[in-house]
Amino acid sequence: MHSLFLRIFVLFWLAMALIVCASIATTFTIAAREYEPPELQRRPNVAMQASEVLDRGGVGALKSWLQASKNLSPDRDLFIIGPDGRDILGRSISEIAARRLEVVNRDAAAPSRNYRPSRAAPQIVAADGSLYTVLFSPRRPSVFGALSLPAISLTILGIALIVSALTSWWLAQHLSAPIRRIQAGARALASENLNIRVSDGLEGRKDEVAVLARDFDAMSDQLRANRAATTQLLRDISHELRSPLARMRVALGLARQPPADVTRQLDRLEREIERLDSMISQVLKLARLHGANARIEKESFELDEVIEEVVRDANFEGAIKHCTVNVQGSAKAAILGNRELLRSAIENVLRNAVRYSPTETPVDLSIARARSGLEIAIADHGPGVPPADLERIFEPFYRVAESRDRDSGGEGIGLAITAQVMKAHGGAARARNTPGGFEVRLSLPDSALAV
Repeated sequence: MHSLFLRIFVLFWLAMALIVCASIATTFTIAAREYEPPELQRRPNVAMQASEVLDRGGVGALKSWLQASKNLSPDRDLFIIGPDGRDILGRSISEIAARRLEVVNRDAAAPSRNYRPSRAAPQIVAADGSLYTVLFSPRRPSVFGALSLPAISLTILGIALIVSALTSWWLAQHLSAPIRRIQAGARALASENLNIRVSDGLEGRKDEVAVLARDFDAMSDQLRANRAATTQLLRDISHELRSPLARMRVALGLARQPPADVTRQLDRLEREIERLDSMISQVLKLARLHGANARIEKESFELDEVIEEVVRDANFEGAIKHCTVNVQGSAKAAILGNRELLRSAIENVLRNAVRYSPTETPVDLSIARARSGLEIAIADHGPGVPPADLERIFEPFYRVAESRDRDSGGEGIGLAITAQVMKAHGGAARARNTPGGFEVRLSLPDSALAV
């Protein structure tokens, strides 16, 4: 049973069943001892005494003996029923005693001397042949029958208390132990200890508490990864900002040394300032898109129009190296999303493909409908990416040394922005090496298509 609800339900159900079964067994055991064995042992003795008294002194002596012996049992009354069906002392008998008397009257067993034994009640015979029945009857009949016996009530109460206490203790331990570990883990996270693990020892459990513990560990891992990514991002941003700043200092120093080409150094400073401005803009865009639940403004627009604009700009940039973009297929669908962000995502991939494709080789862009939505594939004939780096190229400021550097490539933010844009639209960006080069595939789900 993997469900905690089912486990609790079955546990309590079994506990109640155990209490009921134990109570029934206890009732039968104690009732049999209280009702049957003592009576079966006491009734013959009492009846034989009554028979001897009746033989010696007749009915008068029997009445005197009964008056003295009617309280032999603390919870039962002793009756002697005469031939007229009434107690010889004139007392009224209970309904239970009357029913038992009917059973005795139907007993067909033949008398032995002046004593006739019976499971329900013994009978004695007077000298004149009159038949007298010795009958024990409960003094205070209860609607609960045998359950009203003190021994049974206390035993059942004890069983219920013990079983429920053991069941509750085990269940409390079963639930509270992992919850206490999760509580300790939450305190550890609050104190910035992200290496805490709370699911250790719960590998064999699949109930809700164990799933919660594993989710807690997953959250801890994600927080640790986010902290590492943030630290790395700050380190990368610092490094990327330091390079243009260093070049600006050099240009400024050269401008101050006579004879200096001030115009040239000012142009250099302007280029570095533009590069810094572009980098900061992309970092801010990446920060706004970070996370799967990034809030973006959405509108309905034709994807084919956006792709046509991006391809036109890419062909303009690739004209220097005689690189053209071949488009296959069309979306023929309106997209519900952010036009500028999707344009930027596609443009980042396409510009990279044009930049790294060899001279006079085309770049292929294909659009096709898939089972889950729409896919845009952009393939070039460049050097590709090492397999170990296929996932990392979508990280901020990550560059592949063999295929890109600061001179030929950008700041290393473009593909990270692309991945975040696709995630914000419910899609994904994936990369793979192909026999002829490198391919990036952008997917949009059906939910991103305008109805």
